[in-house]
Parts: sequence; structure tokens; C-alpha cells
Amino acid sequence: MSKLKYLVIHCTATPEGREVSTDEIRHWHTDPVSKGGRGWKQVGYTDLIHLDGRVERMVGNNEDANVDSWEITNGVRGYNSVSRHIVYAGGTARNGKTSKDTRTPEQKKALEHYVKDFHQRFPDVRIIGHNEVSSKACPCFDVQAWLNEIGIKQ
Repeated sequence: MSKLKYLVIHCTATPEGREVSTDEIRHWHTDPVSKGGRGWKQVGYTDLIHLDGRVERMVGNNEDANVDSWEITNGVRGYNSVSRHIVYAGGTARNGKTSKDTRTPEQKKALEHYVKDFHQRFPDVRIIGHNEVSSKACPCFDVQAWLNEIGIKQ
């Protein structure tokens, strides 16, 4: 068990307007490489924010300020044991290649609610975008600027 230090925001890197299911993400992450997956033991995210703003739990957790071994998801190498990872469906233009902030109004509202609630419960946990700890464009928007816009000071 480790102390929770980060909430990392991700995108699924799927085309604008394309919904994603938890089963699809599980396939991408946990199926063997020979079957098109990554062969991970666990998916990369705790929660998925759908296009319509629904938040779906992918991996259970006990909602405390620690990361137990059964709560670890594979969102960012080197950060997983101290992080919770959330993802929104989208992140690329319709061509599926160009990084783009594709969050729907419903996703923006749901993400804001999620992050504000999370920050209220865990004010010492740093909220970051995946791109702040990797070379990826994910989540395809500036998380720190967005946090300022919604009134969260870290």
C-alpha cells in the first residue's frame, strides 16, 4: 500500500465522436499481445468518462488516500503505485491520428465534477495530465490551465 500522490487524466486516443466500452479498453490493455492487446495484468484506468458524461468504474477502489495493490491500474509506468488514473473517450480528430481535445460538453461537465469532488476529498493529491509525465499528447488539453479555469489551485 502506498500513499496516493497523483490523479492522472488520460484520453483513449480514439476518434472524435467514437464511443468506447470498458470491454474494449480491457481488450486493448489485458489481452495477450498475440491477440492484439498489451498483455498487462490490469487496465490502465479506474474510471471511464463516456461521451454522454456517464462515469463508469473500471477498477474498484476503497476511495481512501492510499493505493492498495488491488487498486493499481497501468496508466503511467513508474507512477501506478501512487496514482489513480481516469480517462475520457476521445482525444484524436476524426482521422484518428491528430491529437485533439474532443471532450463533449457532457464530458467536460462530468470531468469537472469528478475532479472537484476528488480535490475536495484529497487536497494534497496532485492532479496532472498524462503528458506531464510522459512524451505523449494525452489527454490532449492543458490540464493545469484547465484546473485554473475551474478554480482549482494546487
